[in-house]
Amino acid sequence: MNVHSHVLRHPPMSQRFLQPSIISLIGFIILATASWIYILSDDHSGMANLFRSETWKGAGSFISQLLGRGDGSTPAFLIWDRWVTTGKLAYETLAMSILAMGIAGICVTLTFLPATRNLASGEFAGSRSPIWRPLYLITRFLFIVTRGIPELFIAMMIIFLFSPGMLPGAIALGLHNYGILGKLSAEVVENIDPRPARALRSSGASMFQMLAYAILPQALPQFLTYLLYRWEVVIRTTIVVGFVSAGGLGREFRLNMSFFHYTDITLLLGWYLILVMLVDISAMGLRRLARLQDIK
Repeated sequence: MNVHSHVLRHPPMSQRFLQPSIISLIGFIILATASWIYILSDDHSGMANLFRSETWKGAGSFISQLLGRGDGSTPAFLIWDRWVTTGKLAYETLAMSILAMGIAGICVTLTFLPATRNLASGEFAGSRSPIWRPLYLITRFLFIVTRGIPELFIAMMIIFLFSPGMLPGAIALGLHNYGILGKLSAEVVENIDPRPARALRSSGASMFQMLAYAILPQALPQFLTYLLYRWEVVIRTTIVVGFVSAGGLGREFRLNMSFFHYTDITLLLGWYLILVMLVDISAMGLRRLARLQDIK
């Protein structure tokens, strides 16, 4: 009996080697190695250009133009009035990101609960109504579609419905992040501690009371954390969405690239870095506040 139990507790080396995590690691190493072999052996991969002197001369020339060297005029990033003018575009970019996260946050708050399996048909389901299963599938499908389409494509379609400006970019970013936040928030509810909900259910609490006192208090701090993380990503994506005339720094960046105004590009990149640092610091502080509230 003791020998048999010892064997069950310590499986053979061959079985432990074939654990899923080790298989995944081996598969990743094989795929990564095969990918690099393909890149290095393909003549059209562009890898050979990294070892050519012409490539680095062109990169050096481009950086010199960004810094305004070799040009008799004053670089745009050394002119205060240009900082003030482009600062309005930076404010518009920041407002676009906040509006986008507001759209995503409101839409997710209204729809992520029906997208959770344990609320639709699991142990938290208040009734076995036939409407819950189709509602679960519909919301999950919306999450897949909205997060599967890139923000740039959504902005290109919305720009035909609205005039160029901040609103199409905010809607495009909001829709894309709606799918991402919706999936993450639904998974948070699916993985919460079920014991408070079971206790309320056994004491005769209604579905609304169970959501208000057992599920949402556990899910909301994590939802806010995900929302702030996505805000940090969105502020980096606004410049890409702006390429399709969605407003902000992105549109001005595309115009200056078209007219080869290199020092203006450097100025816009400076504002862009300032926005990224500002949002990162703000989001970090808000996440810390959310964690403190969760502990209390």
